[in-house]
Amino acid sequence: MTTLTARPRRSALTRNRLPRLAPWVSLIVALVIGAALSTLVGFNPFGWGVFAALAFTVVFVAWSGAVEGSRKAKDKLATCLVVAAFLVALLPLVSVIWTVLVEGTKGLATPGFLGTSMNGVSGIQDNESVDNGTRVLGGIYHSLLGTLIITLWATLISVPIGLLTSIYLVEYGNDGKLARAITFFVDVMTGIPSIVAGLFAAALFATMFGPGTKTGFVAAVALSVLMIPVVVRSSEEMLRIVPNELREASYALGVRKWRTILRVVIPTAISGIASGVTLAIARVIGETAPILVTAGFATKINANVFSDWMSSLPTFIYTQILNPTSPSNPGPSTQRAWGAALVLIIFVMLLNLIARLVARMFAPKAGR
Repeated sequence: MTTLTARPRRSALTRNRLPRLAPWVSLIVALVIGAALSTLVGFNPFGWGVFAALAFTVVFVAWSGAVEGSRKAKDKLATCLVVAAFLVALLPLVSVIWTVLVEGTKGLATPGFLGTSMNGVSGIQDNESVDNGTRVLGGIYHSLLGTLIITLWATLISVPIGLLTSIYLVEYGNDGKLARAITFFVDVMTGIPSIVAGLFAAALFATMFGPGTKTGFVAAVALSVLMIPVVVRSSEEMLRIVPNELREASYALGVRKWRTILRVVIPTAISGIASGVTLAIARVIGETAPILVTAGFATKINANVFSDWMSSLPTFIYTQILNPTSPSNPGPSTQRAWGAALVLIIFVMLLNLIARLVARMFAPKAGR
């Protein structure tokens, strides 16, 4: 006896829906249409991508409108626009990272690039390097050391001031006149141009020690002006989200307020505070203008932050591009600049990674 199996019917929940492969089919059709349109105006990858994106939007939305109705089609259109906006925002970042990787690897792969300075390197060596095909002499050790020292001192200045300020605003300010004034000036400091911070530090030390005072410590003070509002804002937000029940429980046990802040509030918010400080460091480590005004530029190694000019990676990149060691053969200087830019980007990426790791390590553990 033969049993006939009835063909399953589509339920009301799956009727009038696009198949699962609809986005991929639309993408294949869009790539073909984009290639054809791009060929008509002169084929290039960028034009192909633009035409393919427009074709995908038209095909996918029209298909959805024919099968699912206008409501779902509008939803698909909004999704395509959001994804397109994301890709447009992502494209410059990917382009910058790719360009720095391609160009900076040449400089970073040069022997001695990280362990030598520019002391004694002149246009003669660069001309010989171009003419004879030998390796490019000179490196970024002096700038690398200067960046680390200046950033370290800026952090030592900024973190205590910013953290204490945020503690006052959250725990003692009570929305008073002084607290509102501090909040206003912190907001103003957040938006000031970096060159203004450099001019402030230069003028301050020129008043105290005479005109032309340029040291690594002056640069650290300039960077701290930029770091303090970031630390204040991030620490203030982290302290505010600490539950008041923790404070009240500590007060109920007879613990003084300063000890409650030190032993209860700060440890609870330490994850966000540490990540905020790390991001503040990443924000100032690439500043160029304040360091040019306050620390100048040096070609030799200087580890004394209180004496003489000091170089950093941003100023090294700036001077190598603006004033090549050999104006007739700028290739070696350009190679050094790209290598230093790659090292600087690696620093920023590592700092962001450290911020995430610190936030995860110090995050409050969930209870059972």
